[in-house]
Amino acid sequence: MKKAQPPARAAVGSGLAPRLAAYRALRATECGQPFDQSLDRALGGLPEADRRLAHELAAGVLRQRNDLDARLMPLVHRGWTTVQPELRDILRLGAYQLTALDRVPDHAAVSTTVELARAELGEAAARFTNALLRGLGGRAAPPAASGDLARHLANRYSHPPWLVRRWLDHFGAAETEQLLQWNNARPALILQPARDDLAGLQRRLWERGVPAQRAPFDAGLIVEAHRPTELPGFDEGAFMVQDAAQALVSRFAAVPDGATVYDACAAPGGKTIAMGRTARRVLAGELKRPRVRRLATNLARAGSGREFVVLASADHPPCRDVDVVLVDAPCLGTGTFSRHPDARWKVSVHALDRLAEQQAVLLASVAGAVRPGGWLVYATCSLEPEENEIQVDRFLAAHPDFSRDPAPRVPAELITAAGDLLLLPHRHQLDGAYAARLWRRPA
Repeated sequence: MKKAQPPARAAVGSGLAPRLAAYRALRATECGQPFDQSLDRALGGLPEADRRLAHELAAGVLRQRNDLDARLMPLVHRGWTTVQPELRDILRLGAYQLTALDRVPDHAAVSTTVELARAELGEAAARFTNALLRGLGGRAAPPAASGDLARHLANRYSHPPWLVRRWLDHFGAAETEQLLQWNNARPALILQPARDDLAGLQRRLWERGVPAQRAPFDAGLIVEAHRPTELPGFDEGAFMVQDAAQALVSRFAAVPDGATVYDACAAPGGKTIAMGRTARRVLAGELKRPRVRRLATNLARAGSGREFVVLASADHPPCRDVDVVLVDAPCLGTGTFSRHPDARWKVSVHALDRLAEQQAVLLASVAGAVRPGGWLVYATCSLEPEENEIQVDRFLAAHPDFSRDPAPRVPAELITAAGDLLLLPHRHQLDGAYAARLWRRPA
């Protein structure tokens, strides 16, 4: 279908506004922008209720795209590939409302989606959308199970089949499905204390009527809120927004009091701030200027004053003989699909191989910055062994002066037999993460 020129837009109706924001966020994400940035730009000045709906729609489409496509495809007689990408996203938004949002009546889901198609793509697209969504039949049943378990789960939960096969081999069928379900659930907003302690932050929130409960393993507070900037204590730097998994990585690092720390990949700064509570100083390294600006803003708001931003590449450390080096390495991010629903559509076997090579170079580079008797902490938010224990095993084989030295500050159930930290969403109810704490023996 040829894209029509959209008509001039006057006022956007209240039902259309959140759908239009969700559509724009999806299109920007499809063009390569990170989902959180795309959504922030699309939400603009929407009222809170519309912001929540737009977020739910866009994230829901990304989390359930395969399932939505499987429902829509049989209704397109000329084939799904004949439908232009923009119209596919509009149809997915309508299908998601019909099949996943009980609070949206079917007639409203259809009419607002048709209105969106008309506003963005013209009258022909609106008629096509109306016919297709009415043919969907409201609460359509899920697609029938396939004899190929990996493909069936990949379609049902909208994940790449190659990745589901890996997880089936690693975790088994039951745990893999639990992981997929976790990835498709809405993540909680979790706060970490910065200039306040955990009990004090919880008390402050309770006193202002904000429900706040302890996250798993006391690694932060789960709050019922949508805008962290409006929570009590934000302006004073009482907290950072950070998942419990990353707080546990900081705890596992076990930075000694008075240590000098180099955080090699520091943005957005949550772990920098956590380590700065006990360290003498933390050098927070970043290379890309937008990330440097974000890091500096967060440290100014919530840091202790012992954190210092350094514009530097992690593979060329700007320091030597420091007590602790933390490298939170770029990775496939398979432990954070719930929080970043667009990430699942960007991963590939090639990307995994490329990242594993980069991680090996990075580990070897930062190792020289650790003083004899100091520690190198390597972390990822990945569930893939090539980025985690296999990567560390290879590093240790090439660097016999390093050895594993796990810290006793996290529960034993989170420590692998080798002594590494391993957090699994479906087992521990938090983001996935991995860390190894490596001690450098004195010469």
